Amino acid sequence: MQEHGSDRRHRFYCDGFLSPVAAFGSEEAADWLRRLEMVEARMAGRLPPAFNAKPHLLLPWLWDIVQDRRILDPVEELLGPDILCYGTSFIIKRPGDERFVSWHQDATYWGLSSPEAVTAWIALTPSDPESGCVRVVPGTHRQQLDHADTRDPRNLLGRREKVLFDVDPAMAVDMFLEPGQMSLHHVLVIHGSEVNSSRDRRVGFAVRFIPSHLRPRDGLRVSATLARGRDLGHFEAERRPEADFHPDAVALHARIFRQSMGVIFAGAERPARPGAVGPHRDGD
Repeated sequence: MQEHGSDRRHRFYCDGFLSPVAAFGSEEAADWLRRLEMVEARMAGRLPPAFNAKPHLLLPWLWDIVQDRRILDPVEELLGPDILCYGTSFIIKRPGDERFVSWHQDATYWGLSSPEAVTAWIALTPSDPESGCVRVVPGTHRQQLDHADTRDPRNLLGRREKVLFDVDPAMAVDMFLEPGQMSLHHVLVIHGSEVNSSRDRRVGFAVRFIPSHLRPRDGLRVSATLARGRDLGHFEAERRPEADFHPDAVALHARIFRQSMGVIFAGAERPARPGAVGPHRDGD
């Protein structure tokens, strides 16, 4: 039986996530992986961390993924018609290393006026328990919780943070994804992932969406990409790169990267705020 948009929306706001969600074909995912590997080959085999913050501002084919209706249609069901892309990044785990993602909530250091956001996690390779797939704790998106910085270099998170909450791993759900499929998770749902014990890389592309009525907190200067609908002018508008690593795009990206790092580190000084389990319905 086909699931209607209202049913998906209800399930999302009950559980805090949807997975798997059909999005792209496996051949498209393989092509994007090949393009990523070509970029990595130009950069000594690894995408530098700075370039992995909003890489859609450097690579036109990533910008086009952000704008694709196959992502935006289900996101609109959850956030409404006016959608901004707040950030993107590749999430890569190499086989045999010890890197993991601790239990956390995405909203901790995002610097937004309200925790209304959805992350689309698109698999470019198989993502399963052996390769360290994303694990989510259903129903934990109703309150924003405090976090602490672990300072563990194996932690893939930007601030090495973890949530100050006693997570029972037995309650977690593994989000199995085949290449081209995606998961959607709420900005407050607790999630993490284990090490990659498989023989291959686990590669995903994360796209973070917010409704355009949100504002940056505490007067922060922040940019975003209009993905669909109206831009209400609360964020500096980002623009599509003319070509891969075009000089103008590289210069703009460097400035935006500095802004983004300021938001992350400013977030460590702010207390957690109560969360919301449903989307804000009215724009301002």
